Amino acid sequence: MKKLLLAAAVAAIGFAGVARAENVVIGTAGPMTGQYASFGAQMKAGFEMAVKDINAAGGVMGKKIEGKVYDDACDPKQAVAVANKAVGDGVAFMAGHFCSGSSIPASKVYEEEGVVMISPASTNPKLTDEGGPNVFRVCGRDDQQGKTAAEFIAREFPDARVAIFHDKTAYGKGLADEMKKRFNELGKKEVMYGAYTAGEKDYSALVSKLKQNKIDILYLGGYHTEAGLIVRQMRDQGMKTRLMSGDALVTQEYWAITGPAGEGTLMTFSPDPRKNPAAADVVKKFEAAGINPEGYVLYTYAAVQAWKQAAEQAKSTDPAKVMKALHSGKFKTVLGELSFDKKGDVSLPGYVVYEWKNGKYDYYKK
Repeated sequence: MKKLLLAAAVAAIGFAGVARAENVVIGTAGPMTGQYASFGAQMKAGFEMAVKDINAAGGVMGKKIEGKVYDDACDPKQAVAVANKAVGDGVAFMAGHFCSGSSIPASKVYEEEGVVMISPASTNPKLTDEGGPNVFRVCGRDDQQGKTAAEFIAREFPDARVAIFHDKTAYGKGLADEMKKRFNELGKKEVMYGAYTAGEKDYSALVSKLKQNKIDILYLGGYHTEAGLIVRQMRDQGMKTRLMSGDALVTQEYWAITGPAGEGTLMTFSPDPRKNPAAADVVKKFEAAGINPEGYVLYTYAAVQAWKQAAEQAKSTDPAKVMKALHSGKFKTVLGELSFDKKGDVSLPGYVVYEWKNGKYDYYKK
């Protein structure tokens, strides 16, 4: 009789249920398509390599990981749909999203459904300030990033005429506003402050205004596609104005858009994880696979590492237990050893300034 009951139970669960009992399903979500797809490609590369490496080493708690990749196109509505799809797929952990405008609404779905979320890239303070106990990030925050940029400009270019513009997104406006706040605290006043519309091709009207106001430094809260076009169009109008922006410029695609016009562009980003000794072996593995682990490749890899180690510390992949472990533990990752504070923010060093030269970005040298 017991055998019959067991057989009936297995039949009711079905094949998918049996597979789920054997595997742990995790996901990553970001802009796999659209104008920011280069960042989605970074996340996908880091995620898939992490899953591969963990499975090769025996999985998590003796279970193999099944990795799923989701496309939110950096669109808030699509991100919510993706989050609900991931919940339906039984995802226990989400290494995502990329854009803050996607991460913030998606995090509410994960909070409601008890899914652990670690963003590799979303820097808007609201994500963790207002997020639930399930929300973490391995990157820094815009109030750190904007502060670094403001202090750098005030120190290195004390007499520069500065303009601050943003693309109206949660990331872009948040970053520009944090930079402006600190810049003003330092006793500095921007010549211009305003917004532009993402996705356009012609920014000549904006560029003309910058030229009329003799702007020396344009601080841009936004993404690499528009930043690249604005730089090119400034050069077309004979302007030498220097662009400074944030971590959304950490992709070779920026230089592909600008070419030599991008020379001297400044940006803030965390210390380059490719240069971290803790990442050396993994970097070699990526390079052997023909992948440059730039930008957020290693951040996504580290997010998966942190989740895996938290599950092992909790002796369970149950999200509630993993959350507790993430809030209390220390984790060895390709970014170095890290921990999370009560909000879910990471303990890693903040931001440094980079400069684009000859098609590559590296630490700024005066």
